[in-house]
Amino acid sequence: MKFRVLAVGPKMPDWVAQGTGDYLKRMPRDLPIEFVPLSLGLRSKNQPVNKAIEQEGDTMLAAIRDNEHVVALDLAGKAWSTEDLSVQLQAWRENAKDVSILIGGPDGLDPRCLARADQTWSLSKLTLPHPLVRVLLAEQLYRAWSITQNHPYHK
Repeated sequence: MKFRVLAVGPKMPDWVAQGTGDYLKRMPRDLPIEFVPLSLGLRSKNQPVNKAIEQEGDTMLAAIRDNEHVVALDLAGKAWSTEDLSVQLQAWRENAKDVSILIGGPDGLDPRCLARADQTWSLSKLTLPHPLVRVLLAEQLYRAWSITQNHPYHK
């Protein structure tokens, strides 16, 4: 099983690669995390925002593989504690499917992406910047794995 994080947005600053890289290296070989950058939809005065969201949705839906379990990050999703996430991680592993985690653009996910998702997850009720979400997500996936292994990292 592996994680693919499908993330809409511009090129991330160097500190994001450093922050996520540390956790990516720590993940076991049988549970890698891959970040897949996706293009922002075109935003301009002459084009409504919903067109940009639709463009992002087209790109994201094309990137999702048929056999993947899809988890959409969304403010309206279910909030999980780290322990809840470790239970989810165990369930995903037992399901034996790769997991795609969707991170929408600045205006959120296309409704079609939310409809395609098997689960919706809210990282926080706070509005978080995209670079921070990537680091936080990598760290929490590592922490959840460490709980499943009774590794001391979580303590």
